[in-house]
Amino acid sequence: MKVAELLNQRRQNWQELEVLCGQLAKRRTKTLQAEEVSRFAALYRAACADLALADAYQLPPNTVHYLHLLVGRAHNQLYRTRRFAFAAWSRILLEEVPQRIFQDRCVQVAFGLFWGVFLLSAWLAYAKDVWPQYAEAVLTTSAIEELETNFQNPVDGRDPEAGLMMAGFYIQHNTGIGLKCFAGGLAVIPGVIVTSFNAAFLGAAFGYMARPDVVQGQNFFQFVTAHGPFELTAIVLSAGAGLRLGLAWLLPGRWSRRSSLRKTAVETMPLMGAAMAMFFLAALIEGFVSPSSLPYEIKASVAVVSSGLLSFYFIILGVPRRRSGAV
Repeated sequence: MKVAELLNQRRQNWQELEVLCGQLAKRRTKTLQAEEVSRFAALYRAACADLALADAYQLPPNTVHYLHLLVGRAHNQLYRTRRFAFAAWSRILLEEVPQRIFQDRCVQVAFGLFWGVFLLSAWLAYAKDVWPQYAEAVLTTSAIEELETNFQNPVDGRDPEAGLMMAGFYIQHNTGIGLKCFAGGLAVIPGVIVTSFNAAFLGAAFGYMARPDVVQGQNFFQFVTAHGPFELTAIVLSAGAGLRLGLAWLLPGRWSRRSSLRKTAVETMPLMGAAMAMFFLAALIEGFVSPSSLPYEIKASVAVVSSGLLSFYFIILGVPRRRSGAV
């Protein structure tokens, strides 16, 4: 039998496959019967074989074109994208990610290191009688003068268009700080140094500007209070992610260095994803809320709410919960 005659006899199967494609497009996968799925798969495989024959024997272009469209349509139905699984994603975002971050030893080390150095530096810069020249040694005199000049005038609002531009700048600037902490962590010791330096510098700035004799301090805290929680948390997460990758390279254990890095890179994705989200939120607040003329009480409330959300996500949701039925 000639190939053209054989394919002509199979037109009924093509028509049946076309009808099934139309039915599948209107129905959910869960409602299909096993017989329907099996029949559809058989017709799809047969149509693929028919298309190969039609191409090989150079049958009329209209037949080849029809089979191309039919096979493509059937393929899309067979491998169509699943619907967005809200339940699965909510479980990942509200259970797995915060618990993984909460239990991450590298994040705990980065958290303790950053906040320990930050608070100590802030206290030393504030208490002039303990180390009188500490602020000048850490910040340098030129940086202190720049701080005082930048916050010499009260925060009295900003044009919305300028706020949008500055929000983009803050995203780039804050992300750059996070990337430095992350990249430094890859070499472990440099990461500890970079994180400690950033913590000491920021702490010294906060401590110096909190001095009663620094009149620009009120304007400084008027600006930094609202966005501080998100920005500082993002720096800690970036440092923790870099430290984890650095240890994976330095101490691969039973894995090869490449396999250890590849495995750990997947594990650090929630860390960097959370850090990027924090940097983005901090930049939006820094671009629109921090420079606004809103009362300080409202900006402080934004900081309190932000801190509460962070505590709820990383601590309340992060604490491992005992599964029902567990002994």
